[in-house]
Amino acid sequence: MALFGTQAASASSTTGDTSKDVEVPSGALPGDSISDLMWSPTHDFLAVGSWDKKVYIYEVINGVINGKWVFEAKGPVLCVAWSLDGTRVAAGDSEGNLSLVDLRNAGAGPVVEAKSFQAHQTGLRSLRWFKSNNSEYLVTGGWDKKVKFWDLNSANPVAEIECAERVYSMDVKDQLLVIATAERHIHMVNLNEPTKIYKTIQSPLKWQTRVVSCFSDASGFAVGSIEGRCAIQYVDDKNTTLNFSFKCHRQQDTTQRDVAKVYAVNAISFHPVHGTFSTAGSDGTFHFWDKDAKHRLKGYPEVGGSITATAFSKDGGIFAYAVSYDWSKGYSGNSPQYPIKLKLHPIVGDECKPRPGTKKR
Repeated sequence: MALFGTQAASASSTTGDTSKDVEVPSGALPGDSISDLMWSPTHDFLAVGSWDKKVYIYEVINGVINGKWVFEAKGPVLCVAWSLDGTRVAAGDSEGNLSLVDLRNAGAGPVVEAKSFQAHQTGLRSLRWFKSNNSEYLVTGGWDKKVKFWDLNSANPVAEIECAERVYSMDVKDQLLVIATAERHIHMVNLNEPTKIYKTIQSPLKWQTRVVSCFSDASGFAVGSIEGRCAIQYVDDKNTTLNFSFKCHRQQDTTQRDVAKVYAVNAISFHPVHGTFSTAGSDGTFHFWDKDAKHRLKGYPEVGGSITATAFSKDGGIFAYAVSYDWSKGYSGNSPQYPIKLKLHPIVGDECKPRPGTKKR
């Protein structure tokens, strides 16, 4: 078990700077907690889903972020995703609806009309676009324990998978689909054979899974849980000796010796160029890591509230993160005064570069 996540961020070389982070003005922010965000793969557009039933699309020009488009879903938005060509945005909501907009048809005004239909019987928790046999598809995962594949030429899926439990998180990289469900099940699917679960494992972490995220080279994935831990897992059985887990997003209790406060890991994002990754959590901090060197590159100070979602821009030059209530303390932990923020952190220098001499896998 690697414990590199427990090291204090006292050394200046590992303490990150957020003083240059750009914040979206309050008047352009969502009206409720931010559930998900994703950068366009082709432009500096950022799609942001919120519990206020809307998806906000921002444009970043020369470090300045401005509202570009907005569309409304039928229920609180749980997930958003861009198509691979950057022309369409999909959103899933708590009622199981799939909403789609084609930005090529967007008018001069900011409001875009979405086409919506019922895709899952209950909440649509996660979605991703992928390409197979030169065609683009959308995969959706719901709390109805189903993962469905769509070509969007009809309101019926072209295929589906029955999962072991409710889908909590999914990610796709190349032909690897990873599905994390309730009760700590993790399914792996080869998208060349999308109707078959290639492998199922139990999460190496002991408590509820919050997020899975595929490595940049699709050789494996990272798992984050509510217990302030992250696990690195490789798909190929030949690489199981490289699997490990580590503690993160924990704080020493100043009043009790040998007691740590534990926070959920809400988001994990991999850098598209360097293959390093970020974790962010309920403690309001984010960190950059080198999994191959088992080393923390940078740790950043608290941002004033739980971080609910993160993403690197298409070239890895900007790290976006959302601050809002994450429901980790239930209904009673929320209040109208809880901050809602959307911030952009410019990646400077070697913040996300692997340690010198690290072999990139």
